[in-house]
Amino acid sequence: MQLKRVVVTGIGALTPIGNNLNEYWNGLLNGVSGADLITLFDASKFKTRFACELKGFDPLQHLDKKEARKVDRFTQIALASSDEAVKDAGIDKATMNPDRIGVVYASGIGGLITFQEEVINFAKGDGTPRFNPFFIPKMILDIASGHISMRHGFRGPNFAVVSACASSTNAIMEAFNLIRLGLADIILSGGSEAVVSEAGVGGFNAMKALSERNDDPKTASRPYDRDRDGFVMGEGAGALVLEELEHAIARGAHIYCEIAGCGATADAYHITAPHPEGLGAKNVMIAALRDAGMNREDIDYINTHGTSTPLGDSAEIKAIMDVFGEYAYSVNISSTKSMTGHCLGAAGVIEAIACVMSVVHDVIPPTINHLTDDPDLDPRLNFTFQKPQQRTVRAALSNTFGFGGHNACVIVKKYQV
Repeated sequence: MQLKRVVVTGIGALTPIGNNLNEYWNGLLNGVSGADLITLFDASKFKTRFACELKGFDPLQHLDKKEARKVDRFTQIALASSDEAVKDAGIDKATMNPDRIGVVYASGIGGLITFQEEVINFAKGDGTPRFNPFFIPKMILDIASGHISMRHGFRGPNFAVVSACASSTNAIMEAFNLIRLGLADIILSGGSEAVVSEAGVGGFNAMKALSERNDDPKTASRPYDRDRDGFVMGEGAGALVLEELEHAIARGAHIYCEIAGCGATADAYHITAPHPEGLGAKNVMIAALRDAGMNREDIDYINTHGTSTPLGDSAEIKAIMDVFGEYAYSVNISSTKSMTGHCLGAAGVIEAIACVMSVVHDVIPPTINHLTDDPDLDPRLNFTFQKPQQRTVRAALSNTFGFGGHNACVIVKKYQV
């Protein structure tokens, strides 16, 4: 069958460096660090006492007080980002078929804060099982997708995707496939994560995954720096409105770019460590290029997973070198996690949005916080350190990898008639 073309017609972003799309994009171009000391709980006794929190987010600007209490923070921010994307896309239920509009929205963990609070409250009690009736509906990670559909009346395909830190990239992939197979006209896709909590930070600390640079949090996320010591936890949400091309043209929608292709693979190696040769990362980039019908020379920008972990950064660069060969020196590479931190299940969509904006504006956002070259990384590669770089961006590739060995990749390109 002839696959349909899929374009992006709406964007919403709620990140540690900006509470909407424009603020987020400007934060990226200005090299703003979203890291600071944790305010959401008392982290004074934790090994890591900082994170990339949202700044000034007020759920009551998006939900009434009663409704806000019925949903976990990850759903609150999911609704905020999706509202922006729906408005940006100009979706009008009065003139569209809601049965052909769906939601595929992800989270890596879901309502961890709710789970923590309910268990603590139970443990403090006398053993009598007193739980909030909204405990389960607040916690389950598919509930954000459900709330988005109910809020906007979208009755098409609706489900959640989870693949740890690759979750929202996999959600974009699922939405892309539903539309190009003709099963929907529009899908709102993306992901949210909000686990800056005792359980979240404590759990990742126990794994020795987080940076412990408490004396200098703003520069703690240091992808590709010799002295990187772990990732900086972030929270946030992002949403993309994906739409079938002819449907978008017929209603006069603004088209940001085209989704060119996606890929998904597994390392089949270790629960948390990447394959040392970057095998899964290599295979997922090859799969995405093949799906898009593109050559490696068609890619101008790679937004890497680049978490600022010693093993992860090195394995991904090894994979890029294997896939792109000598052409790797002509590609701009950057990790926007140096600014946003690692937003876990929301990382994929937040970084895909950076790729979309890069394609639209022909500028590469930087990798900040580079202080010392890593002698194990090829210095001829263009990591776009410290400052954005202007160049024509025909297509951009976004990598995301998750615990469990999950790898997902999406390629966006300039829209051409």
